[in-house]
Amino acid sequence: MENEIVTILFGSFLLLLLIGAPITVALGVASLISFLYLDENPIKFVQIAFTSVGSFPLMALPAFILAGALMEAAGISKRLINIAESLAGPFTGGMGAATVVGCLFFGAISGSGPATTAAVGMLMIPAMITRGYERGYASAVTASAGGLGIVIPPSIPLVIFGISALGLVPPPDAVEKFGTFQSVSIPVLFIAGFIPAFVIAGSLLIMNYILSRKHGYTGMTEGWSPRNILCELYRGFWSLMAPVVILGGIYTGWFTPTEAAIVAIFYTLFVGTFIYRELTFDSINRSLETTTWLTGRVLLILFTATVFGRLLVENQIPAMIANGMLSLTDNLYLIWALIIFFLLFVGMFMETLAAILILAPVMLPVAYSMGIDPIHFGVVMICTLGIGFQTPPLGENLFIASGISNISIETISLRALPFAVINTIAIFIIAFVPELSLWLPRVMGY
Repeated sequence: MENEIVTILFGSFLLLLLIGAPITVALGVASLISFLYLDENPIKFVQIAFTSVGSFPLMALPAFILAGALMEAAGISKRLINIAESLAGPFTGGMGAATVVGCLFFGAISGSGPATTAAVGMLMIPAMITRGYERGYASAVTASAGGLGIVIPPSIPLVIFGISALGLVPPPDAVEKFGTFQSVSIPVLFIAGFIPAFVIAGSLLIMNYILSRKHGYTGMTEGWSPRNILCELYRGFWSLMAPVVILGGIYTGWFTPTEAAIVAIFYTLFVGTFIYRELTFDSINRSLETTTWLTGRVLLILFTATVFGRLLVENQIPAMIANGMLSLTDNLYLIWALIIFFLLFVGMFMETLAAILILAPVMLPVAYSMGIDPIHFGVVMICTLGIGFQTPPLGENLFIASGISNISIETISLRALPFAVINTIAIFIIAFVPELSLWLPRVMGY
């Protein structure tokens, strides 16, 4: 029976994807076929799906999307990038470095890879081309750095992982062997993702320096000016305060991630309307339209992927996959390598949020069986899937950068390959050194 349901569930899902069905339709139809095969009441399908979109933490999703859209409209993202440019100065590859830092800043606001790429790319790609950077390279470094948007907290994929992992308990054998595992919570995931985000940003800066030195890309100005930096810091003070308010409130426990998203919206409305005075009714309306479209898309995937995941768990499919992987080797580092390369492959073909919702119930039991902390695993999973934003054929960031720079996806993909390689090396470091993820939450009392 178990083998038959695996064949029906995954077979129908893959068949629908091959014939071009949207992933939401593929997930939903495959789940419904499996329900009917198991002689389950289809009402249960609707009940599970409805429950999946009714959780309190999920309220953070549309709120963070709206906050990011409003901050772009209010001029906050533009000022953050100006600060990054002033810090880059005359250094080799300074404009590329400013792009990476700008994505890090904006990612700490938007929580979205494509949103980060679009906001930073609209400003930095034309600026780099004007400065003499090759068009494909300018697009590639922006698309690669845009992936930081889902790693640096507050991250929408980290919220989705937290929701997906809430109902998953460690197997009794794993608890007996390794002791009690900490429970998964979104605030802890946010804190745990902070240092790994800087590790990945550091790897991008290193590769940018190497490639810029090779191609002769110089800094953006004739000299490094403390006065210019101070001026940009003064002009962008309220922009810099946005991530401070959001992350500071979460890390100090003043408010939950859901509440932080609401605070971010009101902070942006205040700054954009009364301080920068760039926020208009038209821009607010466009931000609401963007939020509605993105949220609806995500919730449809969540709706069907939750039912798909519940079928996996109820039919012991994650346990079967875990046993299969563990039968190959019991070496922790080899297991990590298998997980990372599998997630890299999946990230090339599947939308990130759908991949999290489908694979979290499958992969987390493997992590528990090897004694891997679920918070650490979640951070590594999100970091790895983030590379999918810069690798074809899906590569959402590539499409956005291509639209801005008006060159082919193939050209950008080739230029982005070195960044994907060094990102992968950084992810292996994060996986093999758990303290990079777990030290900060422990210091903060979690």
